[in-house]
Amino acid sequence: MTRVFRGQYEHAIDGKGRTSVPSRFREALTSGDDRKLVVTTGLDPCLVAYPMREWVAFEDRLAQLPRFDPSVAMIRRIYVSGAVEVDIDKLGRVLIPASLRAYAGLEREALWAGMGRHLELWSKPRFDELRAAALDDPARRVEMAQRLAELGL
Repeated sequence: MTRVFRGQYEHAIDGKGRTSVPSRFREALTSGDDRKLVVTTGLDPCLVAYPMREWVAFEDRLAQLPRFDPSVAMIRRIYVSGAVEVDIDKLGRVLIPASLRAYAGLEREALWAGMGRHLELWSKPRFDELRAAALDDPARRVEMAQRLAELGL
């Protein structure tokens, strides 16, 4: 069963580094008896969270790439070495380790963004800034429109 995560949800981060997984995302996760997420660093200044099944598939695809390719090695360093399994507790919260919170600039306000088969966890101010910068740049808007057209969308 393919789970699809979509939408944006704002949640607070408490003093211990816990934040609630949005209920819509929890429903999709628990429907497959998955009470864990793999949370890691990404290429953008945010965290990337995968259901365990999607993470295993990601690692399998990554393992098929050339081991000594410098780009592949760096992807492994960024994604795999930074990965942490987190449990979703009975209240629907996850504990984000301090090192990952620091990487993503997560303090009090978090924004969960559904990205299809995975999730992103952003500092709300960073997400808003990134989105505004992309939409305010006419060249980037044209580039995105061209990419959508290439995809037939």
